[in-house]
Amino acid sequence: MYLYNVEQSKKIILFDGVCNLCNNSVQFVIKRDVNDVFQFAALQSETGKKLLTERNIDTQEVDSIILIEPNVAYYTKSTAALEIGKHLKGFKAISSILLWLPEALRNIVYDFIARNRYKWYGKKDNCMIPSEELKSKFI
Repeated sequence: MYLYNVEQSKKIILFDGVCNLCNNSVQFVIKRDVNDVFQFAALQSETGKKLLTERNIDTQEVDSIILIEPNVAYYTKSTAALEIGKHLKGFKAISSILLWLPEALRNIVYDFIARNRYKWYGKKDNCMIPSEELKSKFI
């Protein structure tokens, strides 16, 4: 259905490639993704832009994290973060419980952090380049 270089069974995490918080979050997920569920692409990359365009996602509204399920749906903001957490070692229960909270309430907190992420955590001039051992996780 969609044309991109990804294993069709993988969930794709799109992230802000110049954001230090986002890059640290990607490293956090990689360390806890024991079932090898995820692949990653920066929002700013050609692949990221293509995935956004295919799904008509406006980065003016969402510019920090998006989870794309294979051929199904995508999640944004707090829902994306918690859906990711459901697949990480040690975070399934808390993520599932927090998903019961109203999305509007969760996104107030999420949006506050997202708005301030560059000020609090800094920003890179370029997207991160994965090490040789992690290259297969990035599309």
